[in-house]
Amino acid sequence: MKKFFIISVALCLGWLGADAQQISAEQATVDCGQVVFAHPVTVEYKLRNDASKPLVITKVYTSCGCATVSYPKSSIPAGSDFVVSATYDAQQMGHFEKLVGVYGTNGDQPLMLTMKGVVVDRKLDFSGQYPYKVGDFLCDVADVEFDDVNIGDKPVATIHIMNNSDETLSPTMLHIPAYLRATVSPAKLAPRHTGTATITLDSRRIRDYGLTQTGIYLGSGAGDKVAPEKEITVSTVLLPNFTMTQEQRLKAPVMALSAQEFNLGSFGKKKKLKGEIIITNRGRSTLLITSLQMFTTGLQVELDNRSIAPGDKAKLKVTAIKDELKNVRTSPRVLMITNDPEHPKVTLKVKTKK
Repeated sequence: MKKFFIISVALCLGWLGADAQQISAEQATVDCGQVVFAHPVTVEYKLRNDASKPLVITKVYTSCGCATVSYPKSSIPAGSDFVVSATYDAQQMGHFEKLVGVYGTNGDQPLMLTMKGVVVDRKLDFSGQYPYKVGDFLCDVADVEFDDVNIGDKPVATIHIMNNSDETLSPTMLHIPAYLRATVSPAKLAPRHTGTATITLDSRRIRDYGLTQTGIYLGSGAGDKVAPEKEITVSTVLLPNFTMTQEQRLKAPVMALSAQEFNLGSFGKKKKLKGEIIITNRGRSTLLITSLQMFTTGLQVELDNRSIAPGDKAKLKVTAIKDELKNVRTSPRVLMITNDPEHPKVTLKVKTKK
């Protein structure tokens, strides 16, 4: 009965929030990450009495008997902070999500708190390297690429992170666009402890074919600010959808390239390097270059014809700029989106030497 009661409250009172109780939580949901089986995990929720009068916690409910709670029994002054602790016994393998309802004298509705995570037989640590410094963290990846995405796909990328500071942090993903969802587990990381950031793409929310890029930021807490040193770039290549009959495919354009990449040689004392690739249409209908984009800064591209008739050619020129390429973290590339059903996306690497 206790479990049913708490879940019902959570569903019916979602619109009420903490205001109904005049208690606020610094972090109402805490992700515990991996928890070893039969090793209880405790979460401390920092709460505040937002009322103009003292508060007394009258009762606390949990969603099951596997979780226990401790809370202040004495009066809490107006405007004061206090702590409610919840402990889960971790006696069941797999994912868990436990609810805690806190009642006080300042309202008749509970403040709902959540603790979640996954119980495992042993903790699985990332054995790779953390070569990138992103704010207060070290990461194995600082550039996420969702490549060859079709409309409707929901690919997921995982970034392994390590707390590189001397303080316990609450890693938080900031500045997330509508087509991405980002979560971090666990909710708190002690110094030199590790966790994961999970980035999920909803391709249905992307408006244009081709390359879409954005910067998201890994902060140390919910109140952290966006800054260049905290940036993780996210690139998505959305492919056009070709639905063709066999007859239509026989009449489709066919792209042929004089080279599969730009090999521009060494900069030496030069500030710029230039190269060229010839695009030929060997098909039976007009070849359209609908999108021409670059994955990084430091490149300039020029295409003399985006609509190439059967048998005709076009010149694709690229210029690499030495000073701008110095700080580029990923391989410089040029992206083309075409109406060739066999080559809807063409990626050309740009290779240079110092």
